[in-house]
Amino acid sequence: MKAKMLLADGKSKVAPRVLRKMLEKAGFEVVERDPDLGVVVGGDGRFSRYGRSEDIPLLFVGVRSGKPHGSKAHMAHAMFDELPKVLERVKEGQYRIEKHRRLEVLLNGRRLGKVFTDIYLQRGSESVSLRYRLKVRGTSVRFEEAGIGDGVVISTAAGSSGYYSYVDRIKGENLDPKAWGIIPEDRIGVCHIAPSYTERNGSGQHPLRYTLPWGTILELSLFRKADARLYGTTVSKGGTRFQLGDRAQVRPSTSVTKVIVPSKQVRG
Repeated sequence: MKAKMLLADGKSKVAPRVLRKMLEKAGFEVVERDPDLGVVVGGDGRFSRYGRSEDIPLLFVGVRSGKPHGSKAHMAHAMFDELPKVLERVKEGQYRIEKHRRLEVLLNGRRLGKVFTDIYLQRGSESVSLRYRLKVRGTSVRFEEAGIGDGVVISTAAGSSGYYSYVDRIKGENLDPKAWGIIPEDRIGVCHIAPSYTERNGSGQHPLRYTLPWGTILELSLFRKADARLYGTTVSKGGTRFQLGDRAQVRPSTSVTKVIVPSKQVRG
């Protein structure tokens, strides 16, 4: 089998030569073109990036961190120290492939990119908060919301352990880092980020988080000038600048992300 190494640009959590040696020892040919699968080593951010850009089956491999603020790699199906055993299973065909739906984002009618986990509108460093609108259009649902806060996240099922789950982690005056919500595969999650105010259709409803049927189309805009960014479709840490008058449409994509799941879970 031919494998492609997918690591961080620049300083990676694992040296490329170390991963290459491990793959070759397991009997894989390391290639750049026409691979059978990709081995992604890193954290959830790295998984999200390659999950939206690669169409080959992907094996997500996390790296254990001794730092409390290190990557948790919630989406990993193995940790790096377990990789030799996992590669044996994959080589022997002891795995299945899960297909995860993607979203796609259009900015002012121009295709901005695909989304594997989540897309979120968030304030930049020059704004205290954002004032934004969210229009929701679907076969069984139709409404508009306004919010004041840090922004809003729109998530797929694969991204449910990310920003979407900050609400689950709040336990009184403390946080539970291991807690997260679940978004079914046939739903899209929406979560307002640390809002001071929300409003739906001018009514008395003040939503915080909910799910919508897959197929729903969502549109984001600002109703006051602010330093705002769209994250989730670019590798840039600065995101994509989002200004007053811009329209971002989030809708289902026809493509999917293929994730390799070893037949026997080996994660500790």
